[in-house]
This record gives sequence, C-alpha cells and structure tokens, in this order.
Amino acid sequence: MKNPFADKATTAIWQETPTSDNPYNAQFCRLHGYELFDVAKNCRYVDTLFLLFKGELPDKHQSELLEQLMIFLINPGPRHPATRAAMNAGVSKSDHAHILPIGLIAMGGHHLGSAEVENAMHFLKNHIRSNPTEVAKKQLLAFIPEAEGDNRIAPGIGSRFASIDAYAARLAAHLGTFEATGKAFKWYEAFVGETSKKNLSWLNTGIAAAVFFDFGLGAREGAGLFQLMSAPGILAHGLEQTHKPITAMPLIEDENYVIEK
Repeated sequence: MKNPFADKATTAIWQETPTSDNPYNAQFCRLHGYELFDVAKNCRYVDTLFLLFKGELPDKHQSELLEQLMIFLINPGPRHPATRAAMNAGVSKSDHAHILPIGLIAMGGHHLGSAEVENAMHFLKNHIRSNPTEVAKKQLLAFIPEAEGDNRIAPGIGSRFASIDAYAARLAAHLGTFEATGKAFKWYEAFVGETSKKNLSWLNTGIAAAVFFDFGLGAREGAGLFQLMSAPGILAHGLEQTHKPITAMPLIEDENYVIEK
C-alpha cells in the first residue's frame, strides 16, 4: 500500500535559498516571493503582516486601516479575561515565559475573544447578501437575553454591562471614516443601526471581524490575527505583575465560593 502522506512539508508562504556550501544554511529568504531584506527596506511592519497572511502587499488605504485597528486592539485592558489570566500568572510567579501563552489561551474564547471573531466572520459570510436591517429585525424578534449584563444579538454585536460598549462604538465610528472599510463593515454598521435601539451595538470582536472580512481574510486567519494584535497588552500587564507580591491581587474569601454538588 502506498504511503498516503506527503514526502515533505510544503508552504506557499516562505522560500529559502541555501548558501553554495551548505544546503541547510539560508542565504536568501522570500516572503510570498519578496526577498525579506527588500521588504525591510521598502515596507512597514503593518504591510509585512498583511503580506504574511494575505499573500500580497496592501494598498495605501488598507495599510492605514490595518494599522489603526492594530493600535486600538493592542491592549484588551486589565478587565478582559485574557489579561486577567496573564496578570494572575504573573503575580503568582509562574514562569514568565508562560505568561503570554496563558493569556492567549483565554483570548481564544467565545467571550470577547478570537472565537467570537471567527463566528462573526461566518455570520457575515452567511448574511452579507441579505438586507442588514431586515436581518437585525429578525434577530431581535428571536432575541432572548441570557444574562443581565453582556448579551449578543449576533457574534461581535451585543451589550457590555447592560449598555452599549461606548468605546467600541467610538472605534467603529472612527474606522468607518477610512476609505478601506468595505461591504462587510458597512453591512454591520446598518445592522447596528437597528439593534442599537435595544442597547446592542458594536463590540471590538465585531469590528475586527468586519475589517478582516473586507480584507478578504478567512475566519481562521481573522481569529488568529485578533489574538496576535491583543498579545502586547496581555504580555505587558502580565509582566507588570511579576514585580509585585502575590498579595497585590485580590483573593476571594472562602465564604464567597459556591461549591455545587
């Protein structure tokens, strides 16, 4: 029986040209066909990141929009579950090399995490050809709040602490002025125009999903990029706590724990 597995791993992302005297030593490295030294001389980091995941360089407007999104996603803040996980790891004196992975695991979740970005991109793909206002009305008719504070009318669209997420709404309004925002962003914008009447509006996950969708990225790539863009803040908060005693973080008293049998 013929072995069904490939003889070697392949990638369309990266090419290495070996030196003349050692086949394992790279002389040139190409990222989607571009020699990396040429990229370093002529491109910014944001352009290189776009090239890495999309396979082509962004135009000026795409580059501007992606850079703005990266700036606003750089720090989820100390109240985000992913940041709090990293902070707890840091203050408890876990190996500092493990702080970021611990935080990113939490950032992979469905609540304000990369899984929600992925679901939002699937939602956009399934509904982008429909009228956003009509879809919103149908979603509202079927909407049953699951919690007092945070609810979702659609992936990436919902409430924070029983109110519209004011900061996310500001970010959406800001990014909406950029020329590279496309059909998906405008679709969610119209959708939110209806749902915001019920205090259900933009979340950062929905904003990121719409931008990634308009860039032509896949849902898996969008989810991963959301984690990547949030990583600096997660790491910074976690490392900050490594310099503090363990008593610097709150400890819930025993009587506040509920053990269900």
